[in-house]
Amino acid sequence: MSTEFPHIPTPDAQAHRAAVARHLTLTKPAGSLGRLEELGVWVAACQGQCPPRPFARPRVIVFAGDHGVAAHGVSAFPAEVTGQMVANFLTGGAAINVMAAVAGATVRVLDLGVDTDAEFPEQVTAHKVRRSSGSVDRVDALTDDEIYAAIAAGRAIADEEVDAGADLLVAGDMGIANTTPASIIIAALAGAEPVAVVGRGTGIDDEAWMRKAVAIRDGLRRARRVSANPVALLRTVGGADIAAMAAFLAQAAVRKTPVILDGLVSGAAALVAEELAPGASEWWVAGHRSVEPAHTLVLEQLNLTPVLDLELRLGEGTGAVAALPLVTMAARVLAEMATFSDAGVTEGDIRLPAAVDVNGRNGGWR
Repeated sequence: MSTEFPHIPTPDAQAHRAAVARHLTLTKPAGSLGRLEELGVWVAACQGQCPPRPFARPRVIVFAGDHGVAAHGVSAFPAEVTGQMVANFLTGGAAINVMAAVAGATVRVLDLGVDTDAEFPEQVTAHKVRRSSGSVDRVDALTDDEIYAAIAAGRAIADEEVDAGADLLVAGDMGIANTTPASIIIAALAGAEPVAVVGRGTGIDDEAWMRKAVAIRDGLRRARRVSANPVALLRTVGGADIAAMAAFLAQAAVRKTPVILDGLVSGAAALVAEELAPGASEWWVAGHRSVEPAHTLVLEQLNLTPVLDLELRLGEGTGAVAALPLVTMAARVLAEMATFSDAGVTEGDIRLPAAVDVNGRNGGWR
């Protein structure tokens, strides 16, 4: 079964140039809206048109899966919480449900590897690969057949969503102990030592932190042997949920669909997705910076500047969805704001070039 992705197209350069030029005509000093201008230009380039159109169907896909390493005391919560939270997503009771509703997005949860006897609807389990994963500090997360199935699932999920009209995607996560394999993946691809990536996850105490550090150390020894091969890396220290998420992010880029990345787990998947499909990261924006130390390594590796820094660490896609209103606002400013000519407002004498820094350092009406 092929795990190769086609060449990733870049966002439309002509639409990018047109968006930069349009910002220079709007009734504000050039660059005065800082990163909102940059985000609006990114949306226009991803859509291939300027001005950009409003998002019609933002979608959050929560990839759920259990991890065998949870049995070794690396999380503050027991493994059965993963399945319980899937049920909570389905009834609309989780943070991501509330936040997505506010941001104008809808949520879909998928069981890729939850270790549960609960009977979820068929649409939740349609892409299930297995129950839980191997304990990645000791054994492989998946078999050869399972990693191929997980990658195929992620690609299919992206295609399903885009074919159904999704025009902006968020990959969320749910899985007790999933920050342990995510941290191993990040350390392997960023060349970091275990102590640099061990975070508190769900709020573990010092003893659990030490157990987690040992698990990451042992998993990283195994991961480094295969770190040059993204599929082997996912099979060795990932899991069905993380592998499917990586393929989903890569396929979203194949389908020219913008993505807002969430935190640590989606960041680990994104690092692997960029290895699977070089150039995919041009279709992503970082929604936030997680307090998990490994997430900063992700942002540095992908050269992404987060929209928000609110000290979030929940996962589920919450950090990405918190940024969604700002990305929407940025696109609508570019599309709906009046030009100097339209409004009859006198333009300033100084016009900044198209390569202007739009990170908020150009001032306001001064």
